Amino acid sequence: MPWWSWRPGSAGGDEPETGGEVALQSSVRVGVPAQREPEHSTMSSADLSAIDEPDQVSPVDLTRIGKALDLLDIRFLADGGGSLLAMWERHAVLFTLEGPDDEILVMRARPHATVPPDWADRAYRVVNEWNHTRRFCKAYVGDPTERGQLPIYAELQVPLASGAHDALLVEMLDCGAAVATSFVDWLHDEGALL
Repeated sequence: MPWWSWRPGSAGGDEPETGGEVALQSSVRVGVPAQREPEHSTMSSADLSAIDEPDQVSPVDLTRIGKALDLLDIRFLADGGGSLLAMWERHAVLFTLEGPDDEILVMRARPHATVPPDWADRAYRVVNEWNHTRRFCKAYVGDPTERGQLPIYAELQVPLASGAHDALLVEMLDCGAAVATSFVDWLHDEGALL
């Protein structure tokens, strides 16, 4: 099961290598982008003109998600299993579609750092504090890794069976990426967990 999956039936794929780069093929490497600072999304008219037919509501698929991430200057990798993965210095965010008809946009963040098993109680308290004080990205402690460490996740799910305007899709992805960065920063600073 891939490192970002927390429930049976989630998108598959191989686990990315750890470190400062990710292997795409045996001879191709992609560097890790700089840490993204959370900011308020303000799409300019130039950004909107880059979107095809911005007033049209259409189904959300990985191609549209990829175009929206490109507009946001978020570099990503396609895992070949129906997911897009963006990596930052301290965390990665998986962008995928789940549900019986791939109608649910899922943005799942995971800090690269994990928690030792003897900190499990603290991890649950910190995750609960985040969930009680924040509206977006609900956090949880994942199942232990092969090394017995506990991964921490934050996830945002948006049902989009009715489709979405391109501008709305861009705004949702920007929000998810920004909140993921805030979450990881909070875990390292105020949460004092990582």
